Amino acid sequence: MKRLPIPDDVTGEEIDADVRQELQSLPKGLAEDVSRNLVMVARLIDEDPEGAYAYSKIALRLASRVAAVREAAGFAAYANQKYSEALAEFRAARRMTGNVDLWPVMADCERGLGRPEKALDMAGAPEVHKLDKAGQVEMRLVAAGARRDIGQLDAAIVTLQSPELASNSVQPWTARLRYAYADALLAAGREDEAREWFAKAVESDKDGSTDASDRLAELDGVEFVDALVEDEDEDEVAPEAEAEDEAQAEDESETATDAEADTDPDTEVESEVDDEDDIVEAERTKPVVEADDDDEAPRG
Repeated sequence: MKRLPIPDDVTGEEIDADVRQELQSLPKGLAEDVSRNLVMVARLIDEDPEGAYAYSKIALRLASRVAAVREAAGFAAYANQKYSEALAEFRAARRMTGNVDLWPVMADCERGLGRPEKALDMAGAPEVHKLDKAGQVEMRLVAAGARRDIGQLDAAIVTLQSPELASNSVQPWTARLRYAYADALLAAGREDEAREWFAKAVESDKDGSTDASDRLAELDGVEFVDALVEDEDEDEVAPEAEAEDEAQAEDESETATDAEADTDPDTEVESEVDDEDDIVEAERTKPVVEADDDDEAPRG
């Protein structure tokens, strides 16, 4: 089996205790190998989803009977928008553990597969009541997204209206919930309300998980300019402009020279003198015709 390089500082001990507990069913060397690949999945999944996916496939080949491995493979596939594959892995992990924690992301996979109605069915299933607060908020976000998918914008706004949205306390899900609500309001044309909620999202988004600050600035008419790109554009245009200026200067120079030649008095005089010299030369070289005797003048 082809392996991918793993930095020496990755020991495998970085994974959660629950996952380490699961891996104890494997031989020690294999458990360490799997855990190191799982660490790489966690490291790369946000910045390099394709890389995370590659490591997850190795872990999956090494230990496909471990629920944590199936779950990690599911999230790596999900990050790469491989929704069918992700859903299969999540279902497998759920069968192994009986846990409902993956229910919201499974419903979102249904959305990704173009089945928002199925996602809404899952939002109303009994499993939702078994979710913790974070899971219920996540399920609400998925359901609102499914409502928007089928054109029910007002229903999406109502779905997001909840005690969690109204609460002043900041939880891990607060910024995303406020952002989704602001985005739905904006889509409905309620710009003033949207601005208010984007501002609230900014206040609660301490780790920059959303682009709420950019959306707020856009509503306020602030335009961001990339100075580096602008400088590159100027560098590209400058040589072209310089070449055009040089070509124009040459044209003007040639035109001025022609005009000067046409109007220069000295040039006209020289031309006239040349013409007179030609006439004199022609007269000088004209053959002389001698008169016949009969034509000589009478003598006195």
